[in-house]
Amino acid sequence: MKLTCLACPAARGVGQYLCRSCWAQLTPSTQRRLNKRDAKAFERVRSLSRQLQSGVPLAEVSVAA
Repeated sequence: MKLTCLACPAARGVGQYLCRSCWAQLTPSTQRRLNKRDAKAFERVRSLSRQLQSGVPLAEVSVAA
C-alpha cells in the first residue's frame, strides 16, 4: 500500500502526513506542533488537511498548539 502526501502526489512514509519536500515548506513552529503527541494531535492533523484542501500554501499553514 502506497501512502500519499496530503499536499502532493508524492509518496510519504508510514506515520508521516507529508513527504519530506512538503514538510520542509512548513514553518518550524507548525512542524513542532504537528510532531506533538497528545490528546489534540488528531485535531491538528485534521486542521492541516482542511487547510491543504482549501488551497492554503504550505508556508502559510498554521495549527493550534
